[in-house]
Amino acid sequence: MEDCLFCKIIKGEIPSKKVYEDEDVLAFYDINPAAPIHILVIPKKHIKSLADIEEDDEKLLGKIHMVINKIAEEKGFKEEGYRVIINCGKNGGQEVMHLHFHILAGKKLGEKVV
Repeated sequence: MEDCLFCKIIKGEIPSKKVYEDEDVLAFYDINPAAPIHILVIPKKHIKSLADIEEDDEKLLGKIHMVINKIAEEKGFKEEGYRVIINCGKNGGQEVMHLHFHILAGKKLGEKVV
């Protein structure tokens, strides 16, 4: 999608501080963090939101969860814990219409969500 912010980041048109990248998944630090560690994990395939996933996306979504675990291990917050959030649609708080997973860590997180 041409006007998608995350698609532009994937293409390298907009810089990001990358944490992980392979042929299917990109992870980078959020530019407006809600916690000491705030990483976004996105599929390189443009999927508008969680509500738009299809059966063919099952393997990709599983891989994203494995990448999240790998990042938690490599960044050293796996044992202390972290939160993973997916906002779905405008009323769910989704600001960029490209499926993305927020990883929040680095402090004890309260009840308030992003």
